[in-house]
Amino acid sequence: MLEPRSMLAGGIAGFTAALLVTGFVGCQKKDDDKTPAANVAPTATGQPAQSPEDLNAPLATVDGVVITVQEFQEQLNRQSPYVRARYTSKEEKKNFLDTLVTIEVMAKEAERRGLDKDPEVVRTMKQVMIQKLSKDVFSAEATRDSITEAELQDYYKKHEAEYRRPAQVRAAAIVVKDKALADKLAKEAKDSESKSHSVFRDMVIKSSVDEVSKQNGGDLGYFDKESTSVPKPVIEAAFATENGKVSGVIAAGDGRFFIVKVTGTRPAMEKSFEDVKSQIQTRVLRDKQVAAQKEFVESLKSKAKVEINEANLDKVQIEPGKAEEPGHGALPDLRNLRAPMPSAPPK
Repeated sequence: MLEPRSMLAGGIAGFTAALLVTGFVGCQKKDDDKTPAANVAPTATGQPAQSPEDLNAPLATVDGVVITVQEFQEQLNRQSPYVRARYTSKEEKKNFLDTLVTIEVMAKEAERRGLDKDPEVVRTMKQVMIQKLSKDVFSAEATRDSITEAELQDYYKKHEAEYRRPAQVRAAAIVVKDKALADKLAKEAKDSESKSHSVFRDMVIKSSVDEVSKQNGGDLGYFDKESTSVPKPVIEAAFATENGKVSGVIAAGDGRFFIVKVTGTRPAMEKSFEDVKSQIQTRVLRDKQVAAQKEFVESLKSKAKVEINEANLDKVQIEPGKAEEPGHGALPDLRNLRAPMPSAPPK
């Protein structure tokens, strides 16, 4: 969150960002549009509750737009606790109020110049509105409390392979069909095993006859002791070789000879349902929100009059170069649009 002084230091560009971040401009009440605020309970520091009159009391009026005590508090309380601590004195509160007034007069001038109709401003405001709509709709559609124990158990059973896994190794292999050549390559590989893995990769590209693994520098991927994708003798040798080391010549039993270099290890993993329950709850909640988003958007589309001229897509020209930063005219990525994920409860 930007603090007021940094808003001023950033110039007009900083103000634009501040307006979007704080949501201040455009949310103020006119003199004839005040809504009585509910009493606020005493704070943890023992401050007294505020009456509706106190909260609606005007601090400043800018061309008919009133900045009230309540609105001032809301803006200040959106800052970090560290920043808020700076604004306890009356003088510092005046500085913060001056910033809010400055934001308002700048926004008024921007509106006078018609910038509220500027395509970039319109796109950015649409993005903010969509994000707010998404938060309101999808947070209501799916919450942690709405997820049942049965749903969590079902997810765990369907994805059990992610939480239970035997020990694995990863290895790269040179594969040849000549024993004498295999012996020669094994010696060269062992002599260079402390060097960069690119040396072993070069040997694979030059000598290996296995075209599939050769394309990946001999990489066989991760495998466990029960894997059927790698010959059994190769598995046994890989598990007996230290990470980063090169094995001797391995007869695969089918006329091929392997020299493997172990490039990674994974210990066995055994996570119970209780171990990952909170993690699963987050995943299920995300899936529910994505489903709710899809259903909601499809419902809106079905009610709207949408006409697509697909043939005109051929006329679209895409400029190469750096993508525009989100929040500066870039449109939101609707594929990942949903309410912010609540943090997992502490264990």
